[in-house]
Amino acid sequence: MASMAAASSLGVSEILGNQLKFSGTSKTAPSASSPAASFKTVALFQKKKPAPKAKPAPVTPASDELAKWYGPERRIFLPEGLLDRSEIPEYLNGEVAGDYGYDPFGLGKKPEDFAKYQAFELIHARWAMLGAAGCIIPEAFNKYGANCGPEAVWFKTGALLLDGNTLNYFGKNIPINLVLAVVAEVVLVGGAEYYRITNGLDFEDKLHPGGPFDPLGLANDPDQFALLKVKEIKNGRLAMFSMFAFFIQAYVTGQGPVENLASHLSDPFGNNILTVISGNIERTPTL
Repeated sequence: MASMAAASSLGVSEILGNQLKFSGTSKTAPSASSPAASFKTVALFQKKKPAPKAKPAPVTPASDELAKWYGPERRIFLPEGLLDRSEIPEYLNGEVAGDYGYDPFGLGKKPEDFAKYQAFELIHARWAMLGAAGCIIPEAFNKYGANCGPEAVWFKTGALLLDGNTLNYFGKNIPINLVLAVVAEVVLVGGAEYYRITNGLDFEDKLHPGGPFDPLGLANDPDQFALLKVKEIKNGRLAMFSMFAFFIQAYVTGQGPVENLASHLSDPFGNNILTVISGNIERTPTL
């Protein structure tokens, strides 16, 4: 009986992958009703839990200033308490500039989609910054003394070109009509975008090329370059919202952003979003 018990114990141990250490004293096999035997029987037929997915390696910023914008302890889109860092998707690990842990629609789950949307956002941000400057600067110059043509408001300039007129800056006619403007845009902008997409200039980073596109050498310091990437995308996001506001203002008020701002500053209580919506712009200012 002792030899049978030892053989039985050896068989169970081999199945469970446990090595036995024999000593001078003999051991009896646990009975079927004992807790140890029950545990081993359940463990033998129990489904193994899948191994947890490996999390991406956290980014470790090189300085305290970089740690504000990169890595696991970076600033997030909601304050602590309203958003727990464990709720941030794993693929938003703070490696990319402007990553605030915000992706409510899960657009960046796939790495290829993440890279694509990152490029889309950055290109639109740069266009919006140029557009916002183009909307504000000519109108501001014209309003405060410079001669930038009869209509220096951004949405009226296109109408002038459609009528066959040319641009006029500081009293000088620029011989660019609508056809030339469209051709120049297609050739110059389209060519630059083609080289960017195909990486015709063989840049290591297609989105932030540097080199001849950084004549001031602002990106020579890697830490400073990383901070400039954050500043660029933050200003670009602000510019995209600004352009959207310019569209709404032009539609509602029929004025440019500089004129809207001047009207509001001259009478903050009489000219604001509430009075515009209510249609009572001419009311007497009250506190």
